[in-house]
Amino acid sequence: MNNDFIFGIRAVIEAIHSGKNIDKILVRKGLQGELFQELDELIASNRLHYQLVPEEKLNRITRKNHQGVIAFISPVTFFDYEEMVTRTFEQGETPFFLFLDQITDVRNFGAIVRSAECAGVHAIVIPEKGSAQINADAVKTSAGALHYVPVCKVKNAHKTVSALKQLGMKVFAVTEKGNKAYYSSNFSVPCVLVMGSEESGISTELLALADEMINIPLLGKIGSLNVSVATGIILFEVVKQRIQ
Repeated sequence: MNNDFIFGIRAVIEAIHSGKNIDKILVRKGLQGELFQELDELIASNRLHYQLVPEEKLNRITRKNHQGVIAFISPVTFFDYEEMVTRTFEQGETPFFLFLDQITDVRNFGAIVRSAECAGVHAIVIPEKGSAQINADAVKTSAGALHYVPVCKVKNAHKTVSALKQLGMKVFAVTEKGNKAYYSSNFSVPCVLVMGSEESGISTELLALADEMINIPLLGKIGSLNVSVATGIILFEVVKQRIQ
């Protein structure tokens, strides 16, 4: 059995009761019954992310008796982003957050976390939907950095970035649509850096919240960088400005 997931309604109920870090739960569409009702109430009360899927998807993960429920276990504990902002200010430091929008590739995600840890990022924020699964592969790719950088998982990306602005943080969106080179920005203020996927970039609703849209000037024939490389470039510009 893969240690990244558990299956069966009772097994998942016990996992939640025991305080395991649940990444997400897949539930077969139309699932009913008294035991499932107990699980459903637990999912709601613990605000866990779940997804209704056809049985075929569950069968592709395991052919064993999953009873219509599979839960993926996260190797890390998730944090509340508002608490992380408050904690950073209380420690007398200038908050530096990273928001990863629609980055689904586990290797890119792990590489970004590794760079973020080296750059002293206080927290990484990811949406529940459309983000890479945080599993053993992600931890390995991050060279263990996932055990050190707090990760905050949120339901609503737009609401979260809006809240970060309300908490006094400046939002920098790194995008090819940016009208300003990244090294011209002032990163000494409390800030959140928003990075999007290589396929779809940053969502329109998040771009609309940006205080600055910045770009990385490219001189070659290929029009874009790998997202983990692009993130590393910006992260260490922040480091450079903050240690000068």
